[in-house]
This record gives sequence, C-alpha cells and structure tokens, in this order.
Amino acid sequence: MRIGFFAIFAAMLLLASPGRAAADDSQEGYYYPKPKVVETYMARVATLADSDRSRRIGFAAALAKDIADKPYPPTFYIFAKGDEADKLIIVGTTDGGLSTVYRTRALLAHLTGAARLTDFFQQNTIAEYATFFDFLKLLGFKQITITDGVAFAHQIKIE
Repeated sequence: MRIGFFAIFAAMLLLASPGRAAADDSQEGYYYPKPKVVETYMARVATLADSDRSRRIGFAAALAKDIADKPYPPTFYIFAKGDEADKLIIVGTTDGGLSTVYRTRALLAHLTGAARLTDFFQQNTIAEYATFFDFLKLLGFKQITITDGVAFAHQIKIE
C-alpha cells in the first residue's frame, strides 16, 4: 500500500463534523455470508469527537481509490456500509483469497503496518501498540467484516 491514501485521508479528517451512530445488520446475506468467525476487539483508543458518517465514507473512498490506482487488478474491494457508514466491509476478488481466518488476519496485519506509518495514527494512538482496529475506532467504525465473496466471512466487533 502506498501512504498516499492515508495522506488524503488525514486532510479529510480536518473537514469532518460530528455525527451519530446507528445499528443494522442488513449487509449479512447481501455483501457477505453469515460470518464463520466473530470476534470482539477492545480498542485502546476512543472515537474522535468529530468522527462521523462523512469521515468514515471518506476514509473508505480514499482507501478504495488507492487500491484502484494500483497497476494490477484489485485483490479486494473495501467500502463502508450501514446507516452511519460504521461497518467496514472488505470483499476478496480472487479465488481462494481471504477464504480463511488466517488470510484475513494477515490482511489486517498489513493494514495495521500501513496505518502506523501515518502522522494521523501516530498523533492519535500509541503507534507501536495500536492496530488497524484502533484506527477504525478513532473513526467511529463499529465492525469490520472480511469475506472471500463466496462462502467465508470473518467479522470483528470494535468496542
């Protein structure tokens, strides 16, 4: 991953305003199958006061653009869903990719590494200990679901 999308995202953070959170589960069965693995992550950070729906959509859009700008076909798509866009969804695009809990955790570890390189992450977390889940918590995401787009889904609730 290039650091470019994080720089774009950091700039967008300054423009966002406060919002509210809502819950719905309409994505299951539409974007992904029922998760085979559901975990809960207790974040080490609090949601930033000015994190709202717009900020979360902007983050997902910046990340999606970074993925789309690569010189090869994407191996996954990423987007925010839910009434408050507080559910991050990652859908694999290659056969066999993101089809196990281990592959999804590897992707999340990669995203943690990329996030730790950003000024935003370093200023708002203890970068050497915080994870991509903490990054998502800062933005107000409530869950992340990773799926192979066929039969496997791994979901993490962020508290």
